[in-house]
Amino acid sequence: MTYERARRALPGWLVRHIYHFESTIEDAVARFAAGLPEGARVLDAGAGESRHAAEFARQRYVGVDLAIGDTSWNYRRLDSISDLEHLPFPDACFDAALMIVTIEHLKEPAAALAEIGRVMRSGARILVVAPHQWEVHQAPHDFFRYTRYGLEYLFGKTGFRVVALEPAGGLFRLLSRRLLAAVTVAPAWLKPLALLAFAPAAMVLPWLDGWDGNRDHTLGYSCTAEKL
Repeated sequence: MTYERARRALPGWLVRHIYHFESTIEDAVARFAAGLPEGARVLDAGAGESRHAAEFARQRYVGVDLAIGDTSWNYRRLDSISDLEHLPFPDACFDAALMIVTIEHLKEPAAALAEIGRVMRSGARILVVAPHQWEVHQAPHDFFRYTRYGLEYLFGKTGFRVVALEPAGGLFRLLSRRLLAAVTVAPAWLKPLALLAFAPAAMVLPWLDGWDGNRDHTLGYSCTAEKL
């Protein structure tokens, strides 16, 4: 079951329990938007279907994407179809930016971050969510996975200071997600058996996530950085 289907079919608490990474993203974006002043100009770099636009109703949201990812997506809500390495905006015109599970799809992530930094004013903040252990998606436009050290390196190289960097769960949430994936890849005739075999463990494992103190086995990271 995909996340969107789960949101429609399952209770909210259960969706948050088993789809932790997506819930982490939604919470991070909501907090980021709530911390911005009314009227702030916000760049969503790699906006896709502009699904986060509603969070920025008080601000001036600008969604940008190259529109070459998922062929089933509706890109008509974008404000600009542009390469993130060559944005059609003047210097220092944005008060904030976000890049949500987009950085892994960039062939030259440092160049894109530097260009995003160019259009941000000094002191403006960017929220980046990046996968660490995640399946291939939007193929063939899927190039990298990131550790916390890789993200810190990229931000430091491109004129940003990391303010906060948090893993989206640890080993047991990762194992839970892998078991759910096992159900989705099972042959159709085996799916009921796979569901019975794997779903109970997938439900229980997230409650053990506190055992992983280091959280090096994480699905991904949420990072906030400040433009120097």
